Parts: sequence; structure tokens; C-alpha cells
Amino acid sequence: MDRTALADFLRRRREALRPEDLGLPTGARRRTQGLRREEVASLAVMSTDYYTRLEQRRGPQPSEQMLASLARALRLTGDERDYLYRVAGHNAPASLSASPHVAPALLRVLDRLDDTPALILTDLGETLVQNRMAAALFGDASRHTGPARSAIYRWFTDPADRLIYPEADRDRQSRAQVANLRAAHGLRGPRSRAGELVRTLQRASEEFAELWARHEVAQRFEDHKTLVHPELGPIELDCQALFTEDQSQTLLVLTAPPRTEGHEKLQLLAVLGLDRFTGAER
Repeated sequence: MDRTALADFLRRRREALRPEDLGLPTGARRRTQGLRREEVASLAVMSTDYYTRLEQRRGPQPSEQMLASLARALRLTGDERDYLYRVAGHNAPASLSASPHVAPALLRVLDRLDDTPALILTDLGETLVQNRMAAALFGDASRHTGPARSAIYRWFTDPADRLIYPEADRDRQSRAQVANLRAAHGLRGPRSRAGELVRTLQRASEEFAELWARHEVAQRFEDHKTLVHPELGPIELDCQALFTEDQSQTLLVLTAPPRTEGHEKLQLLAVLGLDRFTGAER
């Protein structure tokens, strides 16, 4: 671990960002160049004291999970992320390992979406980051660990996870989940995390095993869907997806046309927020 290089790199990247780049208020009395330390710490979901010690060359070696959070908070490119890992004493993640590093281009779009649900997913259905509206609609994805981080895994192993869709639409959703995983499996190969997820689900779910044998392949999201909120009921939404060039990550944005019931329910969701509507309640 090169403490000096790590500290200088973090400081330089923090100073290069602007609050408006991340949708943060600038404030009339802001004197700090770039972001404040507490802002980076908040974005990375760590304590300000921990982050400050890293910049002061006296912190402990960050874990790979912590580095992934820092890379996301500082909007690092792939090369910058790899450098961050190396100066912190870790090997850089493999480029096709479905790492938790979020594509900066997708993050820049997500930063500007605060009035409609939006989230960034890996091709294994893992939520890397979500805005407050997506958390209010789907629940806080950060609570999931292990294989359950994948929405595909949860779909076939946790009946409660299917309640977000109307019963009549669940068979189609099952096929879509498997087809998406098949596409990721074809790209990454049987020895990848995609292959591991397939083998786990084949043992855990007869439904998955049957659908997997059909060899349906697709990276698709329905343009229009109905989601069932535990308090607001069915919400009709339009779904748009923006993929990275290598198809490994997707920015999913859910909207509703103005003056529709779906639009009114999204407005109510924005007011009530995550505190009341959580995945635990569902």
C-alpha cells in the first residue's frame, strides 16, 4: 500500500469534481475546491473520519469493497479505478468480472435524475447504485448480500420478490430473467460469476432449470410494465434502458406520461419517499 500516492490521488480526484456534476447544491459560502471530504464520504457510504485519515496518509488499508465505493463516489474511469486499487495494495479487478465499479457515463446521467426511479444494474441483475425514487419503489438494494444481490437469484428463490409484478406477468418475467442471464453467460463463459449463478439456480429452482434448457437469449427490458407497490398499488410505467458499450451495465429509467395515474403515483412516491416504503415492509 502506497499511502502517499493513495492520499494524493484521492485529494486530486476530489478537487477535480464539482458539486453540480453530482447533483449536489453548490451553496453561496462554499470555499472548498471541488467536493468536501464529508461529501465524498457520504457518497461512498463511509465515515468522514475514515476518509479523512486516508487523505492524511494515516488510514488503514481499504478493503476492495471500500475501494469500489470510492471509485464510484469519485466517478473514476476504468484506468483510474485500476490505479486506485494498485496504490491501495490490491490487484485491479478483471475487466469482465462484473465488478461493482460503475461506468462513469451512466453515473453522470443518473446524477441528474432525481424525480423518477433510476438505477444501474450489472448483467447479473445486481443493483450497483439507485436513486432515492428507485429505493422507494423497489426497496434498498444495499441490504442484499451474497447471491441474493442478484435480482435474478431472488426472483427464483424468494417468492416475496415476485410481488412487485402482477401475477399475470410473472411467467413472462421469469423468461426474461433467464434470457438475460443466458446473454451474460455467453459473454463471460461457464467459469465466470455468471456460470456460478447458473449452477446455483439450477440446484435451487426447478423452474429455472426448465427455462434454462430452452436456450432463450436476450438483453431486453419491456418498454411498458406495471409494477405493484405495497401502498400505492399498481403503477404503469415506461421503461428505458441505456447500456454500456460492453453490455455489462445498464441504466434503467422508469417514467410515466404527464397527467396519467402512473405520473401522479410517482409524484406521491417522491413526497413519501423511502422512510415509509421499504423492501422490509413489502
